[in-house]
Amino acid sequence: MIFATTGTQLPFPRLVRALDAWAARMPEERVVAQIGPDPGRYPHLELHATLPPDRFDALFSAARVVVAHAGIGSILAARQYDRPLILVPRRADLGEHRNDHQAATARRLGARAGLHVVWDEADLGAALASPPPPPTTGDGASLAALHAHLAGLIDGA
Repeated sequence: MIFATTGTQLPFPRLVRALDAWAARMPEERVVAQIGPDPGRYPHLELHATLPPDRFDALFSAARVVVAHAGIGSILAARQYDRPLILVPRRADLGEHRNDHQAATARRLGARAGLHVVWDEADLGAALASPPPPPTTGDGASLAALHAHLAGLIDGA
C-alpha cells in the first residue's frame, strides 16, 4: 500500500493528479491519500480530506512507501515509522504555496537516507517503481556501525 499526504491546509492537485495517473496504470497497488481541501476527482485513489491522528499513523506505518509534500511533519513521521519517503515539494510559482520553503527543505534534507525528492511530477512513477530503502534508525544498522567505529577508536587508542 502507498500512503500519500499533502497536508490539510492547501490542495496539491499537481501531486494528486500524478499519483492518480500512476494508480490507474497499477491497479494492483492500493493507494490511500489524505488530500486536504482538494475538490478534484481522482477515481484511482482512496481519498480522505483529513484523517484522525490514529488512522493517519496506522496508514503511515503500514505503507510500503509514503509520498508527501515536503512538510517537516511528513519527514519526521517517516523517521518515526521507518518508512521510505518520496517528497514532492510544493512550488510557489505554480500557486501551490506562499513561498518556496518546501523546496528549500527538500534541497537541505533530500540526500538523507530513506528520502527521495521528485522535482518533476513526471518522475513520480519511476520513484514509486524504485523507492528509497527505509531509513535506518537508532536501533538499526547505523547504531551497530557507530558502536563498531567507537570500539575501534577506543581499542586503537
